Amino acid sequence: MSRALIGRTVRRLRGERGLSQQALATRLGISASYLNLIEHDQRSVTASLLIKLAETLRVELATLSGTEERQLEVGLREAFADPLLGAESVPDEEAAALAGSAPNAARAVLALYRAWRVAREDAGGIALPSGRRILLPNEEARDVFHERANHFPELEAAAEAIGASLAASPAESNHAIAERLRRKHGLTVRVAAMDDALRRFDPVAGTLILSEQLPRESRGFQMAFQLMLLEARDTVEQVLATIEPSSPEAAALIRIGLLNYAAGALLMPYDPFLQTARTLRHDVEALAARFGVSFEQACHRLSAMQRAGARGVPFFFLRTDPAGNVSKRFSAAGFPFARYGGSCPRWVVHSAFSTPGTIRVQVAQLPDGATFLCFARSVTGPAAAWGEPPPVHVIAMGCDIAHAPELVYADGIDLERAVVGIGLSCRLCDRLHCRSRAFPPLEHRLAIDPLTTSDSPYRFEPVPQRGGAA
Repeated sequence: MSRALIGRTVRRLRGERGLSQQALATRLGISASYLNLIEHDQRSVTASLLIKLAETLRVELATLSGTEERQLEVGLREAFADPLLGAESVPDEEAAALAGSAPNAARAVLALYRAWRVAREDAGGIALPSGRRILLPNEEARDVFHERANHFPELEAAAEAIGASLAASPAESNHAIAERLRRKHGLTVRVAAMDDALRRFDPVAGTLILSEQLPRESRGFQMAFQLMLLEARDTVEQVLATIEPSSPEAAALIRIGLLNYAAGALLMPYDPFLQTARTLRHDVEALAARFGVSFEQACHRLSAMQRAGARGVPFFFLRTDPAGNVSKRFSAAGFPFARYGGSCPRWVVHSAFSTPGTIRVQVAQLPDGATFLCFARSVTGPAAAWGEPPPVHVIAMGCDIAHAPELVYADGIDLERAVVGIGLSCRLCDRLHCRSRAFPPLEHRLAIDPLTTSDSPYRFEPVPQRGGAA
């Protein structure tokens, strides 16, 4: 995270617990003046002090990291930069201050902004009996997994219990699951030609039909999904009840997402998967082969390694199509995804489409200095029929550059010289001389000069500060 958020997070947590600077400093074994410097971002925090802060304030390290505040700050910057709001320019420093010191107020602002966008665009939002507009069901479902860092301990426990009873190695898991479905639930698994589906469960006939177009690892995942639907449904419903979806449509999407999560946990048990990932230094293709799963499934599972006391590398995960539509995103790494508008064209996510099946690696640095080791690869699904274009997506992952030595993808790269500057999106990025810019930043005025041809599609001028010259 950016260092500027750490101090505000510590100060906010201290205030919520009713502790004075002197009281907290005494518990930490440091001087009050040193704590004051930390809270005002004038001193960095060592690893040992960070751990002591987490223990003293009774929070997870992830809470202290300021990941939530960072995402709130990005959302506020997007909202305040929207020219259709007709509001005065809000400096980035004020958005950061609001996210860090008053996160509940920041969330309320973003909720109002989302409701306004739905009402303005009439994008099919759901109206509650009160008349309040809410998020689209797919956005609500996506936010649920994002806000929980894509980790659900209850589902992990349920999957481990079922996996222990199967007692099968990864190479035998497909057969073991099929046998469990047959013996315990009376289901027959068949592979057949299907025109309009990849999986169909017929409870009356007692059959689970899988499309012949599915590769082996996808058939295994679909059988695991079916088994969790039958044996982990109560646990899924308990988790769903704590989420309190705002509509039946959102509940249905979240339920499917939780069952997918449980299926992944069954095929890739937490402790063996985490240990193997560390041994292989997170070589995803080798990891996928070891557990008999797809590249996307292995990446998805890596993003869920956030168990307290046994955390893996905090990754962000993203799935996008060639048009830039994001269908999945999770971030345990603190990467600030933009909710609206496209992502930076300089990001490796987009260049991965040009080299199908090849992993592309990039050291990406955001304007605030936060740097991530990113890797991305395209995946292609089966075409429905001859002449139909197959679905293509890029799966991207990344982590803070501090974790780069733990990844095989950092080998042979000069992590300092290979840095590529990217932005959250063109509308929020104020980098000058970017040849890939799609449009100018919303907070800057265009500088149009017919006598000069710029190396960037758009030249712009900084917005004057309040009280300065017009």
